[in-house]
This record gives sequence, structure tokens and C-alpha cells, in this order.
Amino acid sequence: MSKKQKRQVSSGTSAAASVPVEQTATQRRFSGTTEFNPDYTAVKKGIKRIGLLAAMFIGVLVILTFILK
Repeated sequence: MSKKQKRQVSSGTSAAASVPVEQTATQRRFSGTTEFNPDYTAVKKGIKRIGLLAAMFIGVLVILTFILK
């Protein structure tokens, strides 16, 4: 087993002191307002295709059961 290494944790005061408070407040406010609007058209087409193929295969199996009996 390898020896564990400790990570150095910065105090964060140098980075926080250089950015004004007003700028961080506006960044927080506007960063959460972006809307998540994904495009699922390709997924819908794929699901429809899979459903159609499954229905066709089930139909073929039903027809084969009548033919083979």
C-alpha cells in the first residue's frame, strides 16, 4: 500500500480579499438563474424506433405461434 499524502489547504483569504463583496454577490445571484433546457428530440426518436421494433417483433412471434401450432 502506498503512503497517504496530506493535501495543503489554502486559507482562502488572499483570493477572497482581492474580489469585492458586491461582485461575488452578483455572481452568486446570476449564476443560478440559467435555465436547464435540454433537447431530447433525438432521444424521443430513438425510443419511438425501439418501441416500433419491439411491437413488430412481438407481432412476428404471435404470428409464428399460430403458424407453428
